[in-house]
Amino acid sequence: MAEEGARILRALGCETKFFDPTGLPLPDGAPDSHPKVQELRELALWSEGMVWSSPERHGAMTGVIKTQIDWIPLSAIGGVRPTQGKTLALMQVSGGSQSFNSVNQMRILGRWMRMITIPNQSSLPKAWLEFENGRMKPSPFYNRVVDVMEELARFTVMTRGRKEMLVDRYSERVETAEELHKRVSLKDI
Repeated sequence: MAEEGARILRALGCETKFFDPTGLPLPDGAPDSHPKVQELRELALWSEGMVWSSPERHGAMTGVIKTQIDWIPLSAIGGVRPTQGKTLALMQVSGGSQSFNSVNQMRILGRWMRMITIPNQSSLPKAWLEFENGRMKPSPFYNRVVDVMEELARFTVMTRGRKEMLVDRYSERVETAEELHKRVSLKDI
């Protein structure tokens, strides 16, 4: 489903890249300098928007997607927060009946990561029935994926160039001013 979403985004004129989590260590299981962690963080910095897609296992998103999210820091990398103010679309696939557990959990994480999580989302039940030769079959479920990708592209364009306005927070300005004041005071000693 993520690959189908990427095809749609490319047809809309977007550039897409995938992160393959194979070899990504568990959070705190390796240093930040680990090559897979660096690759993930570079892609997070590169992107204007993201699509998070997860199967639902045991009523929840997978540990693999959570591990990826956990490796993307909330704090700044080189003065830039890798997710803050970026757009986010959510999708999930299920082997059984339709559920929204994974997309709901990822929505909470997207908000926590200060992302602009679009209202639309896609949940695909009985996913094994919806694909043929590696492509989604025409169906209302496919149409929903198109809807989500179109909305992601639109929100990304609408917020482009407005990130600073969207992520400017009084509490952070106060915190930065206090930190600067501490540095100046310590230098005076």
